[in-house]
Amino acid sequence: MNSTFKPREVFWLGLCAVIGLVVVPCLNVFPSPDSFFHISNFSINLYGKYLCYAVLAIGVNLLWGYTGLLSLGQCLFFSLGGYALGMHLMLMIGRLGQYKADIPDFMVFLEFPKRFPETGGLPPHWIPFKSFWFAAAAVVWVPALVALVFGFLAFRSRIKGVYFSILSQALTYAATLMFFRNDFTFGGNNGLTDFKTILGYDIHSATTQRWLYIASGVLLLGVYVLCRWLTSTQFGLIQRAVRDSENRVLFSGYATAHFKLFVFVLAAIIAGLGGALYVPQVGIINPSDMAPEKSLETVVWCAVGGRGNLVGPILGAIGVNALKSYATRAFAEQWLYVLGGLFIFSTLFMPKGIIGIPEQLVALKKRFGGSNSAASTSTSTDVVGGKPVGWETGSKK
Repeated sequence: MNSTFKPREVFWLGLCAVIGLVVVPCLNVFPSPDSFFHISNFSINLYGKYLCYAVLAIGVNLLWGYTGLLSLGQCLFFSLGGYALGMHLMLMIGRLGQYKADIPDFMVFLEFPKRFPETGGLPPHWIPFKSFWFAAAAVVWVPALVALVFGFLAFRSRIKGVYFSILSQALTYAATLMFFRNDFTFGGNNGLTDFKTILGYDIHSATTQRWLYIASGVLLLGVYVLCRWLTSTQFGLIQRAVRDSENRVLFSGYATAHFKLFVFVLAAIIAGLGGALYVPQVGIINPSDMAPEKSLETVVWCAVGGRGNLVGPILGAIGVNALKSYATRAFAEQWLYVLGGLFIFSTLFMPKGIIGIPEQLVALKKRFGGSNSAASTSTSTDVVGGKPVGWETGSKK
């Protein structure tokens, strides 16, 4: 711990944890709703969503910023984790739905009892998700399995660069089209929604939402510590070497495909965990959450916050989504132009993102401050006979 985390970093990490995990929930509980310090239930729910997005952004940055793999399909893994937990939440509705049936309402509407009469209309692959612990395990292994198969085939074929980005985007697009189909048994266009309980507690109550927010904060803290430790080890050095010059790493005797596959699967698991906590707080998961444009947004978060740094994507995810929450209310039709302009501006004028602004300011100060200093030195040079002191004419023969 001491060799990996600097005391200053530990201090700021602890301060953020205390504020986010203790102070914010307390301000939701104790102050009266009329108090200036009161944080509403809506705000707690919104902050929890931002934290889940920050978890997703760290996984994207682990791939793009540290390994040089620009994946445009991370929202697929985010959604797979959400669907895994959402299936369990749907099965916990019981007879509280509109049709008062033992199966989810969309299954009754789509006449699943005729398709699966032996199980009462419940597709066989849904049955294990009645167990919360199976669903919790599926949040991890489903995204990991998809990433393992896709990554193995891609890296084994030495696909990289823009081709890997296009291929990952194609995978996401294909999955989106598949989940939109009603016969795929996952709710089609409407997805999974109208959740009632989680672990026996009312999912809409302020207490449950508060604990889900705290769980999101703990997950973000744990993912940050894990990635911080991983990137500070020898593995992290090789990871960045693969990003900077993969051919040199290959010539050094390292199997770069194995390193990339490990990081790709790890990033998928991180995204799946974020998606699992996102679903009960937002109350819905549908195929639009895994659409390619959603993965493009995560790239913007990392670019704006600053890739190649673990704090940057967190700032980018929270900042951009906070701006989105405001912009979609104030000028909804222009939001995409704002997002595109933000990405272009950060690429041209903030190559290291928000986290790199202090470094840019210091560099500008040195640049212009050094020029002024050199100019003042030049003008104050003593001149004798029209020539600076110390100027030599050379020896004459």
